[in-house]
Amino acid sequence: MSSEEFIRRFGGIYENSPWVAERAAEHVGRSADYDQIARLMADCVDNASYEQQLELIRAHPDLADRATTADELTESSREEQASAGLDQCTPEEVERFRRLNTAYRDKFGFPFIMAVRGKSRAEILDAFEARLANDPAQEFERALQEIHRIARLRLEALGLAHQ
Repeated sequence: MSSEEFIRRFGGIYENSPWVAERAAEHVGRSADYDQIARLMADCVDNASYEQQLELIRAHPDLADRATTADELTESSREEQASAGLDQCTPEEVERFRRLNTAYRDKFGFPFIMAVRGKSRAEILDAFEARLANDPAQEFERALQEIHRIARLRLEALGLAHQ
């Protein structure tokens, strides 16, 4: 696969951050499998500058934010949030998410990141509240770990895990 094809196919794996695929394309072999691509893309993020990592984290939307327009959510984010039922929150849950999103952003300076596919709203809310107790350095690293989980799930959704 050419670099251009790789970027076209994997440019959206990391939320609104095609630079990850662009860097990975420079190093991927012709016969790279799912695990190699996932590791290579994760390495590109892990070896990026703090500023680039922060930009990547900030590229993610708030969870269950009804104020976010459809144009602001990537198709992947919309599907992931819907898979966890975040598009079906009760008014009370919407308010709880709103309060938690605000508290989290105020404390850490970036959105709460969690790989929500396969999780319930209650699990997400519990994790949200628990992680508010973390210090900023812990939560920055946790956000990157969650972003890597999201990327792996997105790669799986492309069918790469079975090639």
